[in-house]
Amino acid sequence: MVKKGRKTMKQIKKIINIFSFALIGLSSTVMAGNSEPIKIVINEWTGQHISAHISGSVLQKAGYDVEYVTAGAVPQFAAIAQGNLHLQPETWGNNIGEIYPISVANGDIVVLGGTGLKGIESWMYPTYMNEQCPGLPDVKALIECSQLFAVAETFPKGRLIAYPADWGTRSKDMVKSAGLPFEAIAGGSEGAMIAEMKAAYKTKSPLLMMMWAPHWVHAEMEFDWIEFPDGYSADCLTNPSLGIYTDKVNDCGFKQGNISKIASRNFEEKWPGAFKIMQALTIDNAMQNSLLLEIDNKKRDLSEVILEWMDANEATWKPWVDLSLIHI
Repeated sequence: MVKKGRKTMKQIKKIINIFSFALIGLSSTVMAGNSEPIKIVINEWTGQHISAHISGSVLQKAGYDVEYVTAGAVPQFAAIAQGNLHLQPETWGNNIGEIYPISVANGDIVVLGGTGLKGIESWMYPTYMNEQCPGLPDVKALIECSQLFAVAETFPKGRLIAYPADWGTRSKDMVKSAGLPFEAIAGGSEGAMIAEMKAAYKTKSPLLMMMWAPHWVHAEMEFDWIEFPDGYSADCLTNPSLGIYTDKVNDCGFKQGNISKIASRNFEEKWPGAFKIMQALTIDNAMQNSLLLEIDNKKRDLSEVILEWMDANEATWKPWVDLSLIHI
């Protein structure tokens, strides 16, 4: 009788275990809600790769299948609007073309919210220059200290390292239109500009450069951004009352792009849990800068760096994953 009871209990435990494993598998399937892979856009710069692979890794933790698909910064929007691509976690608002705003307006592209990144393009300088030029980061203080930034080839004007010539002439145009006491010298390449930064930083030499963020240099060196009065608006190009001088135009600084997460029209319907995850997921400049340092500067493999971040930051991403549990 006892032996029979023990045998029955073992059978019950076995059935419970089998049922539990089945429930786990079922939960994962229901959580994902759709067996179709979520196609995540990959653009041509490392920062976007980080945003895409962090998003993909978090979605995989929630049981979703993901696929990374390379697409151009502008052509991607037609593919998302048509539902051929599903998710873009890092969309820069200053490089969107004509299709994007139309597709957002008619609902073919859904904006999930800000990525958490703050995109910056402007003039920057090493923070140690604050001691040499009191009043920085105000642009008017920069103008007063212009000769501090001069070199033999530009004296008495200060030297401003601008973007490479084939990237555009925004810095040169503003210097010219506002009559600023600087000479904009085109950087040879991104690598050449970074070499200038490192050389200046090593000797605590003056440096003024057009640059952007996020970028790994901000994880390795400290810089401040020049502040322009009023801030940029489209009126700056025609309204002289805005900006540094009341009789000049195009002296308000530079247009900044907001960075958003976007998805295809039917994303929420197909993957409601993933939709909740992506609404909550955020990536800030400090986080991306630190990962960019590992990948672009230290030349580590992206997948290795992302896996390392996931292992070390479960407390950050697990609450996002938990949001999808309400759909089980």
